[in-house]
Amino acid sequence: MLILKKSDVEKALSMEEAINAMEEAFAAYSAGRAKVPLRTAIHVDGAEGDALFMPGYVEGIGVAVKLVSVFPGNARFGKPTISSVVVLEDRETGEPVALMDGAYLTALRTGAASGAASKHLARKDSKVAAVIGAGVQGTTQLWAVSCVRSIEETRIYDRDPKRVGDYIAEMKARLPGVRFVECGSADEAVREADIIITATTSQTPVFSAASVKKGAHINAIGAYTPKMQEIPPELLKKASKIVVDSREAVLSEAGDFIIPINSGDFSPEGIYGELGEITSGRLRGRESDDEITLFKTVGIAVQDVACAARIYEKALEMGLGIEVDLLH
Repeated sequence: MLILKKSDVEKALSMEEAINAMEEAFAAYSAGRAKVPLRTAIHVDGAEGDALFMPGYVEGIGVAVKLVSVFPGNARFGKPTISSVVVLEDRETGEPVALMDGAYLTALRTGAASGAASKHLARKDSKVAAVIGAGVQGTTQLWAVSCVRSIEETRIYDRDPKRVGDYIAEMKARLPGVRFVECGSADEAVREADIIITATTSQTPVFSAASVKKGAHINAIGAYTPKMQEIPPELLKKASKIVVDSREAVLSEAGDFIIPINSGDFSPEGIYGELGEITSGRLRGRESDDEITLFKTVGIAVQDVACAARIYEKALEMGLGIEVDLLH
């Protein structure tokens, strides 16, 4: 088995390659060429964290399972909120061939999903981004969006001003051509944005629908449980196209839909389609400059499988990682 630490994963897969992998993985999923059971979530009482188990198979690509924990309280210990590993199996023999850091992979593939969505749904002339939630996910989200659109200004809001400062310092180094603006509220950040990124664990909407301008695109990636909600229900009525990673997954897990469905403010029929239906050409993406588009993702295992398989192949080519014989 090949053991790949975070630095190996970073070297093995670029964001551009990850975006391409997401387009292919979502297309395979929506075409029925993947098997992705709904993830198993175990809430850890006391720590108020969640342990998630995500197996998946993508035809022609591979089999993998991700073990990921999301413990928001880790910040008080100076530890990351998200911890994870991914195990990749040989698709011919079922033998485990790689164990790799999953926290960076998760951030990379989640960002890449929004990069793919923005490629097909955001206006081509998008220049201003808004990021709500200045954590790890927010960094890879903006990075991915900047790979597909020429972002000139990014407006940031987080309840913790220190996180905003750290975020801007990190992203200035990665995206030196982008101007960063610290905002006093989420609505202030969103108001002039062409692309809006929400990356929080909020249980209430983080901005108002009225602050979203015509032609904006929203990547809603943070709320991943039935009780979490980042998106105002009014926006679901205002959006021209609502696109998801998986209908089954979001209707089972995403409070952004479950809460307004239960209150009678939204119907599943309001979902335009899955991203894979757009990346494969079966459905159209953005069709006019005035459309408001929304991409909601809770994350599905095809993303991990596609990235893990590519990382493993590249790692072998580049001589990365440590080989371990588990049988002796």
